[in-house]
Amino acid sequence: MKTLVKPIAVADVLKPQGCTNLKLRQLMRRVAQYYDAELAKTGLKTTQYSLLSHVVKLGPIRAVDLAGAMRMSTSTLSRNLQPLIAAGWIEVNAGDDARSRLITATDAGQTKRTEAQRKWRIAQEGINATLGIARVSALHALIDESLELLSPLESGDDDV
Repeated sequence: MKTLVKPIAVADVLKPQGCTNLKLRQLMRRVAQYYDAELAKTGLKTTQYSLLSHVVKLGPIRAVDLAGAMRMSTSTLSRNLQPLIAAGWIEVNAGDDARSRLITATDAGQTKRTEAQRKWRIAQEGINATLGIARVSALHALIDESLELLSPLESGDDDV
């Protein structure tokens, strides 16, 4: 008499355990700690560094265009600009017409970005050393592929 063996599906063996959202948030918090610790030495938060970097690269730029480039709402952008303006790193000047405004990094802002860029590299090197170059490269590839697969789900405005 033959014994029937039920084949084990690969999906059953490799089925993820736990919540993907939770695991990604846990990883993001840990990675962010590396960057936050280094950038704090410059007086910037990671979100402020990102915003300042975008303005340095893209400016002078209209708020609506900057918000689009950073994939955030204009109200979130406006809120996030305030500390950088108060610190004198970014300024908002008149644009081509009376209604438009252009966001620009000041000389002090460009200097601050260069200082923060050095700290950002230190954080990245710390991640590379801790996880290993191969793992970081594989993680980047997996993230890029996942973003591509999930891109049809995009709604437009991400608050960063």
